[in-house]
Amino acid sequence: MKSALAAVLLCVGTGACQPSAPTVRLQRTVILMGTTATFVAEAPSRQAALARLERMVRTVEAAESELSTWRGDSALSAINRQAPGQPLQLTPAICEMLGRLESWRRDTSGAFDPAIGSLIEAWDLRGRGRQPDADAMTAARALAGWHLLGFHRESCTLTRRAHVTLDAGAFGKGEALDRVRAVEEDVGGAWFIDFGGQMAVSDAPSTDGWPVALAHPVDRDKPVMELKLNEGSLATSGAYGRTLQLDGGERVGHILDPRTGAPVVGDASVTVWHPNAFTADVLSTALYVMGPETGLDWAAARGFAACYIIPVDGSDEVAYLATPAFEQRFPL
Repeated sequence: MKSALAAVLLCVGTGACQPSAPTVRLQRTVILMGTTATFVAEAPSRQAALARLERMVRTVEAAESELSTWRGDSALSAINRQAPGQPLQLTPAICEMLGRLESWRRDTSGAFDPAIGSLIEAWDLRGRGRQPDADAMTAARALAGWHLLGFHRESCTLTRRAHVTLDAGAFGKGEALDRVRAVEEDVGGAWFIDFGGQMAVSDAPSTDGWPVALAHPVDRDKPVMELKLNEGSLATSGAYGRTLQLDGGERVGHILDPRTGAPVVGDASVTVWHPNAFTADVLSTALYVMGPETGLDWAAARGFAACYIIPVDGSDEVAYLATPAFEQRFPL
């Protein structure tokens, strides 16, 4: 699960951010998928900007209705309650999305795996948080992992081999943002969305881009780098809001390593840019789980734009470890 309060601060409402006339810029903030989402729309008129904001919000709401594990009528909930051994016929859209999830699980060697509902429950990540005992961890790990899902792309069916459950925390926001892009693709004017720490913008840039500040990996209220985002999506993962305390006293965040079942330990954050928001969402989670030593080389070898921000011991300073693709797009 990604930290909902995140790593990114947006310049909205300042003079430097205002477009020149006659463009109208409006903003709307709502709670979606358990986090705060801020929508900014530009249009030739106030009426057109309001209509765009409403359309973008409704698109994300529709995605939430499919991917929420809180709603009993969602497509994800239908999967999670399907009796083991009984195949479930999937809609084409859900089938295509599961195909992408399966591919990323394979390509990251399990650093990304959405079939971790039992682990999330064991750690009570949707509540106050707790450290499960050895028996609880053993039981949770036995019900976690994509290998417990029999997914068949050709027939668009999925069969649970056990009571394994999917969670959208590491891909749901990205999927919703891409759906907004698809809806708004042929509509003129720029837009920006800050979705609980993941940013997405229209392909038509606003002036010279949207100013975005990346936060200190330990102190989310302290910006350490400002970027200009003029296309694609930025997703950041880190241990913000360390509300889980391990038996040894160490406090950790809410992102689990699917390979071990335990929260990722470390102070670094990682930011990923990609033209596709779903991919940026998935990669920021996977690279955070991998850690800088493994993740940086893995991302660089595949041409991904990623940057780890690492606090320097004994100071407020940070170090940056970025792939060539990230430095080319956002010179440090």
